Amino acid sequence: MSEHIAFIGLGSNLGDRKAYLACARQALSRYGTLERCSSLYETEPVDVRDQPHFLNQVIALRTRLDPVALLRACLAIEQMLGRERRILKGPRTIDLDLLLYEDEILAIETEALHLILPHPHLHRRRFVLVPLCEICPDGRHPVLGKSFSQLLAELEDTAEVRLYA
Repeated sequence: MSEHIAFIGLGSNLGDRKAYLACARQALSRYGTLERCSSLYETEPVDVRDQPHFLNQVIALRTRLDPVALLRACLAIEQMLGRERRILKGPRTIDLDLLLYEDEILAIETEALHLILPHPHLHRRRFVLVPLCEICPDGRHPVLGKSFSQLLAELEDTAEVRLYA
């Protein structure tokens, strides 16, 4: 069985945000090898503005799981870490987004599963592109064909993203 590189966005804005990200990384390491981890970034909320600031990070995971199995693993980790889906894009203990899986282009939307690769908002979100560029600046968006650095330079999103001390 071959190994693949997947990029996963991690976010938390409730409780001990740093600890939730650490627990998520540890749990993800059960499904492969953490090849690269970005720094932590404190970011202002984007869609639902009236909520605490997030800590965000992007990791590269070398895994044998296929994209669907990896998404299910991410959802199980979120549940294990107490994620409650009460308000769409609202506050959360942990959020794990499968951003990229190699150069895979995929859309699976059923009642039980929602997976779009590459993540449909990754090129529009500063809180994703800044940490992604830190660990993979020359990587390319498989649909848009532009490097992540290029996408960040062209980004209109002005939300604050700063290195977390």
